[in-house]
Amino acid sequence: MTQHSGSCLCGSVKYQLEGEFHNFFLCHCSYCQKGTGSAHAANLFSKNAQLNWLQGQDKVTFYNLPETRHGRSFCSTCGSPVPTSLGGGKLIMVPAGSMDSPVTIKPTAHLFIASKADWEQELDQVHQFQGFPE
Repeated sequence: MTQHSGSCLCGSVKYQLEGEFHNFFLCHCSYCQKGTGSAHAANLFSKNAQLNWLQGQDKVTFYNLPETRHGRSFCSTCGSPVPTSLGGGKLIMVPAGSMDSPVTIKPTAHLFIASKADWEQELDQVHQFQGFPE
């Protein structure tokens, strides 16, 4: 069985996931924009993986936006998104950026594109730098 590992930005929370990812969605809904502070969320989904917290499970906070199905887990120390168990553990959602092991699955689809941020158009034409510009 495939093993994946990940952590938060400050290293307080560490996890391991055993299983395969079935989908990799880039969600452009307004909730994901607010929750990430970016143009979209990049989340991996697994229907049969086992999530094991290696460290810092007591630092994981879950927030569910009232009257919606939108929820997210994050490190209470640094605010980094971390995996969330949904549907009574039947579905695991893993923020792709929290992975320490390589993400080998390609994105499956863009979701809620009607909510795309206005500034997200033609990003491939914006200047690119290897690090900070000089």
